[in-house]
Amino acid sequence: MTDNAKLNLLSFTGKMKILHLSWIAFFLTFFVWFNHAPLLGAIADSLGLGKDEIKTLLILNVALTIPARVLIGMLTDKYGPRLVYALLLAGCSLPCFMFALADDFTQAAIARFLIGFIGAGFVIGIRMVSEWFPAHELGTAEGIYGGWGNFGSAAGAMLLPTLALLLGGDEGWRCAIGVTGTLCLIFSVIWYLNVSDTPKGSTYFKPKRIGGLEVTSKGDFVFLLIMKVPLYAALALLCWKLSPAGVSLLGDTASTLIYIGLVGFFLYDCYGAWRVNRDIFVKPVPEMHRYKFKQVAVLNMLYFATFGSELAVISMLPLFFAEVFELEPVYAGLLASGYAFMNLMSRPAGGLISDRCGRKSTLLVLTAGLALGYALMSVIDASWPLALAVIAAMACSFFVQAGEGAVFAVVPLIKRRLTGQVAGMTGAYGNVGAVFYLTVLSLVSYQTFFLVIAGTAVLGFVTLLLLEEPKGHMAEVNADGSVELISVS
Repeated sequence: MTDNAKLNLLSFTGKMKILHLSWIAFFLTFFVWFNHAPLLGAIADSLGLGKDEIKTLLILNVALTIPARVLIGMLTDKYGPRLVYALLLAGCSLPCFMFALADDFTQAAIARFLIGFIGAGFVIGIRMVSEWFPAHELGTAEGIYGGWGNFGSAAGAMLLPTLALLLGGDEGWRCAIGVTGTLCLIFSVIWYLNVSDTPKGSTYFKPKRIGGLEVTSKGDFVFLLIMKVPLYAALALLCWKLSPAGVSLLGDTASTLIYIGLVGFFLYDCYGAWRVNRDIFVKPVPEMHRYKFKQVAVLNMLYFATFGSELAVISMLPLFFAEVFELEPVYAGLLASGYAFMNLMSRPAGGLISDRCGRKSTLLVLTAGLALGYALMSVIDASWPLALAVIAAMACSFFVQAGEGAVFAVVPLIKRRLTGQVAGMTGAYGNVGAVFYLTVLSLVSYQTFFLVIAGTAVLGFVTLLLLEEPKGHMAEVNADGSVELISVS
């Protein structure tokens, strides 16, 4: 069973050891995932990339994470976070090395697309932390995991430009990116040798079947299929961006084949969902084992606006500051890192407030603040004092990242054995948001881009009214058939 000791961040034993190793693993995934952002200027000069090609790399970087988070969520629930995180870290070091050795846009684009798979690592740690911490600490623990891990992108923005200069001048970006892949590979071994899926004596509950998210009513099954559509629409949007209608990386024939393939995968995905859930059409699920899928849907929408906007803004903010205030790329990157730097306190704060003040009320306040924050950023221009613009970005990021922490304070309280899959779907919606926002950015001005994010945050606020505060217990069945009640409040 989970120990009852209080959260002691200076401890490296028991559940705290698991928390620290989990956020370090997540930190490295973000360190690798966004290792290109602060080096875009050097990468563009080295490979001869134009503006459209740079923006395409930004979109490619977050595209594969959409299906990857869903897939990794299933694998985590089935095989456990210890094994899955180790394999993900080791495997994703390879495309990182590929990117470091790229000689042209096509090679860089393929490597960047594959690197997007590492963004699924977040899902694994959500399940791991939920196994080790009780409900009254879960928001705080998940917030620390997410916030300190997310800081990997800010650390990259601060460290990698200097590392690149030290290691090789104009081509130093290759060495810097190679270092991030090496760290990822080394830590995959450290992780595997030092963690376990659950505390000693606890049961690791697994889904009855793998291949789709379990739901507990016929109406929820239809709702699930509807919520799958945006995942495939985002991938179709990416294909359109790469087609002759966009940057022409893909030809008409290739684009058409991808569209057909996406339709085929969607239909197969729907079949997989039916295969997992066909029993609900024959016999109703007992009341104590039910959960409401609308809870998942609301969290999906909120993560679309929070994490989706964070991914997009982290990718474009260095360029935004450089162009609007005519700054050197390295200096602009350092200033922009303040947005991601807020993760150290903001995401844990969102989880902590959620633990203390209620899940729903916390999300309502933070989502409203997020909408106002992006509305403020939409009016930033060259007439603003630079310091005020940076402060506005950091204030906005507080609500964004605290909102993420509050979302994942709820995710593990829906259904324990499905936590990886729920986290995977919610996390994937964050990437759907990123693809959507970055595509919008490629078509409109910076000001309109920020206003679009603010508008989707308002939509998220409205859907949030449907969320029900988690209360009581959720039921899981042990291997011997006995029922275990797990507190969610």
